[in-house]
Amino acid sequence: MDPNNREPEEYGQDGDGNAPRQRPPRDSLTSDFGQHAPALARTVQLVSGDFLLTVNPVDGSEIELCPPGERPGRPEKLTPAQRTEVARAAAPPVPPGPSRPTLPLLGRQDERERLVRLLARGRSVRLTGPGGSGRTTLLDTVAEDCADLAPDGVVRLTGFHRTAGDLLHDLFYAVHSATLHRPEQDELLACVGEIGAVVVLDDIELGGAALDELLDATPECAFLIAATPDVPAPSAEAAVEEVVLEGLDRAGGLELLEHAVGRPLTEDEVNWAGDLWFESEGLPLRFVQAGALLRQRDRLRAGADALDEFGVFQDIPVDEPFDAVPGPPVGEDIPLPSLAEGAAPAALLASRLSASARAALRISVALGGEVPHQAHLPALVGDTHADAALGELLGCALVSPVGARYRLAAGVQTQLEAAGYADDPEGGALTAARHYAWWAGHPSVTPERVCAEADALLTALAAIVPATTPVAEDGESPTVQLARTAAPAFAAGLHWSAWERALRSGVEAARLAGDVTEQAYFHHELGILALCEGRLDRARAELEASIGLRGALADKRGTVAGRRALALVTDREGTAPGVVATLALGATAGDEVPDARHEESASPPGGVPAVLAEFPSLQRPETTPALVTHRSTPGAASGRGRGGGLRGLARRNLVAAGAGALLVAVLGTVVTLGATSNNDAESPSEQVGVNPSASQEPGDDSLGADEAGQDGDTGTATSRPTDPGPDGTFGTTDDPTPQAPGTGSGAGEPSDEPSGTDNTGGGGTPGSPSMSPKPPSSTKPPTETSKPPTETSEPPTESSPPPTETSEPPTSSPSTSNSAGSPIESTTAGAPESSAVGTPSSSEQVI
Repeated sequence: MDPNNREPEEYGQDGDGNAPRQRPPRDSLTSDFGQHAPALARTVQLVSGDFLLTVNPVDGSEIELCPPGERPGRPEKLTPAQRTEVARAAAPPVPPGPSRPTLPLLGRQDERERLVRLLARGRSVRLTGPGGSGRTTLLDTVAEDCADLAPDGVVRLTGFHRTAGDLLHDLFYAVHSATLHRPEQDELLACVGEIGAVVVLDDIELGGAALDELLDATPECAFLIAATPDVPAPSAEAAVEEVVLEGLDRAGGLELLEHAVGRPLTEDEVNWAGDLWFESEGLPLRFVQAGALLRQRDRLRAGADALDEFGVFQDIPVDEPFDAVPGPPVGEDIPLPSLAEGAAPAALLASRLSASARAALRISVALGGEVPHQAHLPALVGDTHADAALGELLGCALVSPVGARYRLAAGVQTQLEAAGYADDPEGGALTAARHYAWWAGHPSVTPERVCAEADALLTALAAIVPATTPVAEDGESPTVQLARTAAPAFAAGLHWSAWERALRSGVEAARLAGDVTEQAYFHHELGILALCEGRLDRARAELEASIGLRGALADKRGTVAGRRALALVTDREGTAPGVVATLALGATAGDEVPDARHEESASPPGGVPAVLAEFPSLQRPETTPALVTHRSTPGAASGRGRGGGLRGLARRNLVAAGAGALLVAVLGTVVTLGATSNNDAESPSEQVGVNPSASQEPGDDSLGADEAGQDGDTGTATSRPTDPGPDGTFGTTDDPTPQAPGTGSGAGEPSDEPSGTDNTGGGGTPGSPSMSPKPPSSTKPPTETSKPPTETSEPPTESSPPPTETSEPPTSSPSTSNSAGSPIESTTAGAPESSAVGTPSSSEQVI
């Protein structure tokens, strides 16, 4: 037994037109609303593109990359028998109560033949007509005529509150078998592009570019689209035929009225119907409702004997010929409805219905015209037999089918509001919200059933959100509770447009109620949804908001889940911190490599390896702080968009590995150079700067500069050396050493002994102190001196350690130091050079 679609025998009849049997009273539904045991959480795992999504209604959804073994293959098409079963499930449920006769299609033969002819040639057609013109009935007839035209048959869809993307997914699931699988955009377009079917699309609300997108994605389908005149028309490039549906003529209206009443019309009724035809412009819905008015008038004239034991007027058997009831019943004279009541009959029809039917109308008005499923009416109305009210409403043509559910017929909402059925819309919406919150969260209710009731549920949610107020500390807002229980069901049922609407209403309701925990949950779910749909900017904003709120609440588990999802967003954007840091290691091709300092290594002049060529160029940072953002080249962006998935991840891993190898090579070079160099802390190479200069300590005259005399004599002018030495370069170790004035054995002659050495120890002994390789800073040429310099103390005879003591500096003659502040002892000029002027010293450099 299907609780949503019940057979006729379940309501006391066998489908043969006999009178219904009396049903026993049902038990009260009050006990059903209390949950005696805690229900288990309904966790669903599904695949969306490259992601594996786990819908968790307790802690929030979790998302990760789908492992290769769990990714489904290409969806397969349904068999004809399976398509028939899917179409039957998508049809509106059969209302309880006596069966009603089917009204014929009158005055539409020309339109019917034209539509079938155009669809047979593969053309798409747009059928335009006002509400109540019989568009749905004509579509049903044409769909039966086109059952064998296309290989994938006829697909019935509804465009009410559906976008172009929703319709593409609906078409995909109507033809393919894809359980718990929502394909990504490229896969979706590839699948729907191969569908060859006649698509009957009723109550569409989109046109223009959105309709062109739908038609372009399905080149092998022929569409039969029904819309009202206020819907935007398709573009001229869409090549869609336009068929306008007008009202019935006078003869057709009278014939339809006779079929609706079930008997011939009297002369007064014919005249009344003529005035009604002129007032309603021949709309078939007005004549069907007028037929319901005449049937109610006949029952009122028949008296109380026409009532059955249930309080419902008993219908005349449909198989009884018309001549058995030649005229209206004889009884109290009840006048015909006025012309105004005939043109707007909703209030008069509703006044003659049962109390349950009128209560159901109030609920429908509060829900914006949405009629709840018949299984919910007993709980909403408070009557155990209220499910029969749908049959009464449908028999009076106050409701009409829309997809798999019912809505108030065209114009009925306005007429009932004027009659006072909208006195307390907030109360009716709140009653429906509380019921749906309990029902949607019940473990026995499948996500598919919740998705079928999405429009009524979302309407109730949107109606009570503005009235949400802060609740007590231990209380719970019904608005937040409804959004909290319905959103996971919409996600698991793959109705993601309803999922987004429920989440956005939930965010606003949680904000008004002051519930920060639920607000963080809704932000997290919105981020997951945006990530699955490829809206990375929106996903980042929602996830960061959720992480911030959960961090303030010290929700560690929720924060970790949010950061994991945020890491996937960063990976999809291509701005992972590891990749950005790796790219910053070297200069890109074409950049000028700066001069390397002695403590750092230079970047390779050839730029980064070719494996990093697809990444954008990194500019050298300016002196002012700047925000670093990712900028992709068109080619790279398109490549990532097409590849995506594991292929894109492998490319990123390869880039990271190559950049890591480059980093290891650079660091290895630095370490090797440091290991092979002199580790002596006293090494001159570690102490000499880029531009060494000579200096002296206070009271030290070792640099050989002449002191200014008291008489103001500034001394003999000096000049720079003119002999660069054998290598031809100034400032090297082979340049001649200038002498201080008056040094040497004779006037202007150098000494026979090398500077800074002692002949007794042998000039070639390892223990001799070495000359510093740096050039002297003194630029004075040798001049005659009057006093020879004193000799230094004896040099050390041992090879190690180096000498630690030196003799006192000379008092009369200056000594030359090769470097100022050198960590090793400087060699003083103890004797004049033995070589001629302009020749290098005879001492050798010891390494």
